[in-house]
This record gives sequence, C-alpha cells and structure tokens, in this order.
Amino acid sequence: MLVHAVQAVATSRQVDLVVVAVPDDAVASVSSLLGDHAFPAEVVVVAGGDSRQDSVARALLALPADVDVVLVHDAARPLVPAELVTTVATAVRSGHSAVVPGLPVVDTIKRVDDSGVVETTVDRSTLRAVQTPQGFTRDVLQRAHAEADLDAVATDDAGLVERIGLPVHVVPGHEEAFKVTRPFDLVVAEAVLARRRAAGAL
Repeated sequence: MLVHAVQAVATSRQVDLVVVAVPDDAVASVSSLLGDHAFPAEVVVVAGGDSRQDSVARALLALPADVDVVLVHDAARPLVPAELVTTVATAVRSGHSAVVPGLPVVDTIKRVDDSGVVETTVDRSTLRAVQTPQGFTRDVLQRAHAEADLDAVATDDAGLVERIGLPVHVVPGHEEAFKVTRPFDLVVAEAVLARRRAAGAL
C-alpha cells in the first residue's frame, strides 16, 4: 500500500519531493523498501510521531526552505489517481490556502443519541466525504500545527486550519481515492489494480 501511495503522489508533475513519516524503528526498513523502486520524484523517509498530527508536523520539518505548497496524503489511500493530486496542488497554487478533495455523501445520514435512537436526519446535500491528498500553502499548514490544541486531536489537517479560522476549499474527489481500512476494501483495491493492469496503466 505504501509503495502504491508514494507512486501515485510522485507521479503528479506538481510533486518534486515526497516525505514519508514512519515509526522511528521502521525508518531503515521503509527506506530500503522504497529504495527498491524508481519513483518520478525524490523520496525521503523520516521518523514520525505518536499521532498522525505529530507525524505531519515532523514531516514538515524535513522540507527544504523553498517548498511553498505542501500536500498531506494518507498511505491508507494507495490508489489515489495522480490527476487528483495535480488538481489539489493546482487549486492551492491558484490562490486557495487550504484545499481538500471531497465526494458527495450518497447514504442517508442520521444523528443518533447514546442509546441508539435517531435524533434527526441530516441534510446530506451539503455534506462531503473528504479524502486526501489535502493541499496547503506551507505557511498556513505550519501555523495550523503551531497553534493546534494537543488535547483536541484533529482527524485531518484541514480540521486544524478550520480551527484557526481560515477557509478550506473543496474540489471534486475521486472514487478510487478510497481508504483501505477493512478486508472488503482490500478486495476493491485488488479489483482496481487488476483493471489498471488490464488497461496497461501499471
């Protein structure tokens, strides 16, 4: 999954460097694994932190001074199309300081109480299921992490930007940028890879 995720991000013409944050005791092994592949962009492996948020903060420290646009991507979304990566980066460069890809929510969403009783049905027309990569100007992302409340962990970096009162722009996401978290997701991922191989895309 990690190799596919790095390949997807590195393939975008907007990406020159990929920084991979991993547990401290995995830096050497992951560096060796990724070193066996020829990626279109430079790849650097660094030690992450105890949380996703801390890992992103540490990856930011590894960026060269001249990097002004940063994309944050989850390895759990290994099949994100390179064109989505480019779309997010282009949106940041066009003037949006924070950008996330999102898909309309297709299921009916209900809010329930602690006992499992429905309180209300949420209007899904304004809801989006947010994906990665998420894109930011470097200064905004650094500020969001610097001002983050460590006792209120955000589930994504856009959430940190929201907390400092800055707008987050949504661009259309992609169905193949799904998150692999369950055994069924692996089945879907294998099917997507099989289709890409058959089409000569791999």
